[in-house]
Amino acid sequence: MNQFAAVAGAHFLALLSPGPDFFLIAHTSMTDGWRRAIAACAGIAAANAVFIATAFAGLSILRPGGIAFTSVQIAGAAFLLYLGVGLLRSAGAASIEAAPAGGTARTAGSRWKLAAMGFASAALNPKNALFYAGLAAVLTVGASTGHLVAYGMWMFNVVLGWDVLVSVLIGNRVVLTRFARALPMLERASGVALIGLGLGILLTAAFH
Repeated sequence: MNQFAAVAGAHFLALLSPGPDFFLIAHTSMTDGWRRAIAACAGIAAANAVFIATAFAGLSILRPGGIAFTSVQIAGAAFLLYLGVGLLRSAGAASIEAAPAGGTARTAGSRWKLAAMGFASAALNPKNALFYAGLAAVLTVGASTGHLVAYGMWMFNVVLGWDVLVSVLIGNRVVLTRFARALPMLERASGVALIGLGLGILLTAAFH
């Protein structure tokens, strides 16, 4: 339970740092409204589900303690450390003013097109695949299939729920301004959490 709490916390903190998916949601919400932006959120969550399932299934067939499994653990830990250090170094550099306030332009196409755009945004970001591989390196050690399914469903719902919340709130300029002010602190917290998780994976690999 403590292991899952640590991973769940790192996963959520990572969601707070703006990336391509965040800017797509922000732009769609400000220009088309949050109801249409939910379609993009669904596409992003679907791509994350693919990464989660692939990472968990791929590692679950490897023998814990074996060379292949340990290699994946070390690679995942290295990426989490890299991502954590990058967040600490770039804290405060990102801007969430990606779209003009009060925009009225409509993007062409249906909600299906927006969903496809969301899926492509998340699926074509290699950081997502590597991030979930790193998390899987922790969760698949001694976890049953039922636990892995529960973990995957929880992560999918957190991604979807957070993105929908962002799409609803992003049009509120007060909320947006306050989030922008808190962003550097959130990025630093995310960096520390990911570095701690990466070091934990390395220790696990070293003593198994």
